[in-house]
Amino acid sequence: MISRLPAEGIGELKWFKSSYSSNSSEADCVEVATTPRTVHVRDSKDLPGPRLGFTTATWAVFLTYAVEN
Repeated sequence: MISRLPAEGIGELKWFKSSYSSNSSEADCVEVATTPRTVHVRDSKDLPGPRLGFTTATWAVFLTYAVEN
């Protein structure tokens, strides 16, 4: 399941940048925050902007595909 989540109400999440992101301030960076049932994803250059939420099972399938390609 993939859902588009509103920015409000999940500010207490602990976000971390992708290990593939560069340290440049202009870099395209993805940040991820996890909960027991959901993986949240956002653009680090638009913190209050839209966020995506994935079930942990969907995220695991995506990572398997992303690593292989």
